Amino acid sequence: MVSLQSLKEVIVSNEEFILREIKEYVSRGNVMLPETANKVVVFYGVRRCGKTFTLYEVFKKHPENSLYIDFEDDRLDGFETADFERLKKAFFELKPHLANSRELYFLLDEVQEVSGWEKFCRRAVEREGIKVFVSGSSSKVTPGEIHTELRGRSWNIEMFPFSFVEYLHQKGVDTNSPKILHGRESVAMKHHFTHYAKWGGFPEVCFAQSEFEKRKILREYLEAMFFKDMVERYRITNVPLLDRLFDKIFTSFSTKMSLTAFYKQYHENMPFSKDILFSYYHHMQQSMLMYEVKMFAESSYKRMRNPAKIYPADVGLCRRVTSADAGRLLEAIVFLELKRRGSEGFYFSGRHECDFVVKSGDAEFIPYQVCADLHDKNREREIEGLREACEHLARKQGFMLTDNEEGELLMDGITISVLPVWKWILKKT
Repeated sequence: MVSLQSLKEVIVSNEEFILREIKEYVSRGNVMLPETANKVVVFYGVRRCGKTFTLYEVFKKHPENSLYIDFEDDRLDGFETADFERLKKAFFELKPHLANSRELYFLLDEVQEVSGWEKFCRRAVEREGIKVFVSGSSSKVTPGEIHTELRGRSWNIEMFPFSFVEYLHQKGVDTNSPKILHGRESVAMKHHFTHYAKWGGFPEVCFAQSEFEKRKILREYLEAMFFKDMVERYRITNVPLLDRLFDKIFTSFSTKMSLTAFYKQYHENMPFSKDILFSYYHHMQQSMLMYEVKMFAESSYKRMRNPAKIYPADVGLCRRVTSADAGRLLEAIVFLELKRRGSEGFYFSGRHECDFVVKSGDAEFIPYQVCADLHDKNREREIEGLREACEHLARKQGFMLTDNEEGELLMDGITISVLPVWKWILKKT
């Protein structure tokens, strides 16, 4: 139980901090809030991707009638479900003129720290007309894990680290200006993209000034994800196995991942069962540290039987160890951009491979091939993979996304649009 006075102190200090210290924030492009639906808005995503600042943004838009609480605040130790009513009472005693207001915003950060939070949120929204926004870094607040009280009553929004466009907004760039695609400004955009591809989009990393700071922040993120999101959250017993799996995933990004092959390679030197390995891998997915892309096939059996390609939650987490990293980094950036846009994607495998086959808004599939540079050794393989995917899908156009090259190719009646990844992202915007 937390005292009424303590709750008032927390409410006031949070309001003062947000209004005094949060001067600027980057509006997030994929955050589409409900206009009329009576839902609990749930922000979920990988640790440190900007969920808290999204709550700050809502607060600053409605400063007079908003309540913000962070349940990881040490002053709230011992907060229980019954304390939610005490929290409301503290808020209305501080702002009695809002007691009958129909425009109240309750912003509950790291809400998974309180058992039974779903029941309070549902009642506040459905019976009291309060607009409730919650966030959490734990898999406990993902759509698959959320408690039955909120099934069908929540508006779930997956958050990601900054996209390239959001990164540019943080740098003060007007991404609506056509000038950024050409001439001198395009050179600056390519420089920004190179920096983004190296360090990724975690907001704190983007704001850090030195490479030392950026590297240190990312290292601390990985340690927190390893211990807090995995070891502690799932009570991991075989820590060496988890460490090896972490290393494999973040060094093998943008490639196929076979857990059976991993098992054959390592189980003799560090004994473990297949069940444990598969559960650890599943936990990494639940924690939103990585994503899978299945093979494109009409049969669900074929999709399940073939290895998936794996991608990280952000390229800043990738461990770069080979000269082939540039193309794989571009591919990971394209994957994350497509995912932010809500696209459902697969990889195509025939005589050759195509990196992405993506369902567009009109229910048609569009093929994308990603390659850092087209040269004599890879040109045939890359183009044939894209052309074969176009033929299979009966498409007359496909996209080749590169680091620098731009143009148009015509192959057997199929138009291949060649674009740098950064320009493709900005043109879509």
